[in-house]
Amino acid sequence: MSTPTFVKTKKDLADKVAEKLGISKKDAAEAVTVVFDEITDTLTSNGEVSISGFGKFTVSERPARSGINPFNKEPIEIAASKSPKFKASKTLKEKF
Repeated sequence: MSTPTFVKTKKDLADKVAEKLGISKKDAAEAVTVVFDEITDTLTSNGEVSISGFGKFTVSERPARSGINPFNKEPIEIAASKSPKFKASKTLKEKF
């Protein structure tokens, strides 16, 4: 069994794409950027991105709530917020 390759940055990912597809690193970097930009644009429009065999990106909405300031123990109101969420597909989970 070979040692796994750990892709840690967008550049590393683009380098792998260039290597596997036999294209220039510049073209691969542009392709990777387009993919991430499309995911970002879809999520910021409250859409979802589902990649078969990988998983689903969605937007999670958290309602406003009351909390306590940990420094002075005063009650505070925490505003509603949105954040990206990822759920791995069954296929991806089975690889672990």
